[in-house]
Amino acid sequence: MASPMVATPVQLRTSTGRLSFSSSSPPSAAPRRRFAAVRASAEAMATEKLGIRVERNPPESRLSELGVRQWPKWGCEKSKFPWTYSAKETCYLLQGKVKVYPEGHGEEFVEIAAGDLVVFPKGMSCTWDVAEAVDKHYNFE
Repeated sequence: MASPMVATPVQLRTSTGRLSFSSSSPPSAAPRRRFAAVRASAEAMATEKLGIRVERNPPESRLSELGVRQWPKWGCEKSKFPWTYSAKETCYLLQGKVKVYPEGHGEEFVEIAAGDLVVFPKGMSCTWDVAEAVDKHYNFE
């Protein structure tokens, strides 16, 4: 005899609102579906603004998957400077706080801080306004 179908609603909160997932599945499959929904929500936590992709506080499993801890490190003190990305850069901030002002967007900025996994596109020109000293792992592709 087949297991009865059960609707399993799952609600997750994100920084931008609430996501609701609902599935019809046998009770034994419910934990698997909940895990998939949680994983989907973690990926949904990444946002893109002004061409910069920011994933706030990704799980250690995500960092391991990317090999972040083996990437080279770079750091700087409080400062303000222009920068152009000659290649796509993915970085993980270990410490610090920065406002990044992409060229062509006036006074709009993206704020990044310790715990953020950030992707800057190749060719982006911007100004880094470092409010707190930065220490980060980085990788150019």
